[in-house]
Amino acid sequence: MKDILLLTPPFTQLNTPYPATAYIKGFLNTKNIGSFQMDLGIEVILAIFSKEGLGDIFALAEKNQRIVTENAGRIFALQQDYLKTIDPVISFLQGHNATLARQICTDNFLPQASRFHQLDDMEWAFGAMGTQDKAKHLATLYLEDLSDFIVECIDENFGFSRYAERLGRSANSFDELYQHLQKEHTYIDRITLDILEQRIKTVQPKLLCISVPFPGNLYSAFKCAQFIKAHYPDIKTTMGGGFPNTELRSLTDIRVFEFFDFITLDDGELPIELLVAHITNPEPTLAEPALKRTFVLQNGAVYYNNSSPRPDYKQSQVGTPDYSDLLLDKYISVIEIANPMHSLWSDGRWNKLTMAHGCYWGKCTFCDISLDYIKIYEPIAAKLLVDRMEELIESTGERGFHFVDEAAPPALMRALALEIIKRKLTVTWWTNIRFEKSFSRDLCVLLKTSGCIAISGGLEVASDRLLALIKKGVTVTQVAQVTRNLTESGIMVHAYLMYGYPTQTVQETVDSLEMVRQMFDLGVLQSGFWHQFALTAHSPIGLNPSEYNIVPQYEEISFANNDVQFIDDTGIDHEQFSYGLKKSLFNFMHGICFDYPLQDWFDFKIPKTTIAPNFIETALEAETAFTNKPNAKIIWLGSTPLVQTLTKSKKGQSWELLKLTFHDKTKTVAISVDKEKGEWLLGALDKISPYSDQTLTFSQLKTDFEATFDDFELFWYSKPLSILKNHGLLVL
Repeated sequence: MKDILLLTPPFTQLNTPYPATAYIKGFLNTKNIGSFQMDLGIEVILAIFSKEGLGDIFALAEKNQRIVTENAGRIFALQQDYLKTIDPVISFLQGHNATLARQICTDNFLPQASRFHQLDDMEWAFGAMGTQDKAKHLATLYLEDLSDFIVECIDENFGFSRYAERLGRSANSFDELYQHLQKEHTYIDRITLDILEQRIKTVQPKLLCISVPFPGNLYSAFKCAQFIKAHYPDIKTTMGGGFPNTELRSLTDIRVFEFFDFITLDDGELPIELLVAHITNPEPTLAEPALKRTFVLQNGAVYYNNSSPRPDYKQSQVGTPDYSDLLLDKYISVIEIANPMHSLWSDGRWNKLTMAHGCYWGKCTFCDISLDYIKIYEPIAAKLLVDRMEELIESTGERGFHFVDEAAPPALMRALALEIIKRKLTVTWWTNIRFEKSFSRDLCVLLKTSGCIAISGGLEVASDRLLALIKKGVTVTQVAQVTRNLTESGIMVHAYLMYGYPTQTVQETVDSLEMVRQMFDLGVLQSGFWHQFALTAHSPIGLNPSEYNIVPQYEEISFANNDVQFIDDTGIDHEQFSYGLKKSLFNFMHGICFDYPLQDWFDFKIPKTTIAPNFIETALEAETAFTNKPNAKIIWLGSTPLVQTLTKSKKGQSWELLKLTFHDKTKTVAISVDKEKGEWLLGALDKISPYSDQTLTFSQLKTDFEATFDDFELFWYSKPLSILKNHGLLVL
């Protein structure tokens, strides 16, 4: 028995749990408040995609005479093949049946329907992909065929990472969702609620906390709450998470409280702690409980209770995320499309952590920077972060980390990397950044050495005018140089791309595509995704639309308020660019079609680009400043050298040199320097090792050198030191 049941409703990700409940459970542990968490989504998926579940689906489709199309007919006809293979395939995707890969990769093991039509391009898209990854992709297509069957014959709202998402998108009114909630349970609903009821009987909670991160979780969240109200009325229900934080801030519809007793906004730790206290130890003498950022129904109206004077917890106080209770060995790794960054989202299980709450930049005009989850910036100390990483490795057995920051701060990333290296941890991690100039070549090498494998960041519109309007704080040239630094260090780079930004012209869209083409052609980008600009109510554009020459089409708000329809004064139909932008990008990601005229991607006339064909190449060739900041940290990542004393003679003069030979994992380099300076260098390399308790700046190193020798700069820029700078001597 636990007082609190933390629930993520269907559906989010197949490969890893959404971290919200793990964050809250970790916090509750620090308060000795018992809780149980469950990802209802993965449990429902596993129930559906099983021999028993598929048998029920095929029988129901036949009973209801829903098998109409040729594709559905083919899947139904092959039902015995699906029933025979489904459990082994799911086990393989869970990482428990690796030897099955060789069978999956044969032509006649998996039944194949329409999703397999894309296999003609398999070799082109995946190249010499290993057997395991190829098998994962084939198994993913197999599951997607079954998903198509479910959508067509059982439930049109089904999706692997969302359910009834349409009902949660821009739902200014609660009417449509409320009407759907009155309907008979769907097949997916029945499975969902059966699993939930079993857990309710086991845990016997007093409070059910449902986290709703996305619109695709909303319907199921309400369905679960509805079930609890009908069958377990003594259990209180509350909703929190990304969806209410962004969408429900203007809530007025009292019907919502037929399902939920409370809806909390923003950081959930203190609001939930206060709710637990209120529910488990109510104080009848209080006319109004002291709650934090919590909607309740009071006197027949929606009331926002924010009466508690207590401040929110600092990030150092919220504890380490706790993934216990979750079925970590049951998640399913899939490879949906040939996009290297998207594969990180769907393949493998990642421990989720946050380097810093909020965004250190906090200026982008399309972003919800007025809301606390962006506005309140609070970094976590690197040592505490790595403590939490070690705790999670111990508790989950997983060494992969996804830092889910809005934009990870470069200085904290540097400190994190140094701490990982100092503790000699072997981890794999990735995160999201701004492509700012702080990401020098040396910082990128440090990040890679610590285990960073991938970075995503917003290039948005590759136009300096629009980047300035966005207040991104970067230029296209700067982005190209940073992506080059990341790529050359061995870190994969994914760019978020945008079209249809207010005031964007057709010419700027074409020019932005040309910039992107050049960056892929030169190999400084490996992955990307175009999305059309969406106006949100809480962004600077949404708050001041007239400054951006758009006219919002506001509707009366009683439920959700985030996405806002608008009229663009330019009159341009930006949607028409969608297909061509995405098709060209798909080809660029696979290293082809760079010589195609941009016109070939569109079935309507576009202007020629005004961007020089060597614009990005010129940007990458630009000389960087030949100076070092006095406070720059100097770090030596290389090995301890083998030392040999040599004697050189010339014109009757002889002197001693030190030959220092450095071995790394792939190569060997050697340098020779005067013996005295070589001995100083040996001592300095020891001092600037990441394992040393001290760190030295360029200024301190210079002072130390010039206590014995003259002209540190001459030594620093000498050929031997230049060699070391390419083999582990970093300036950060």
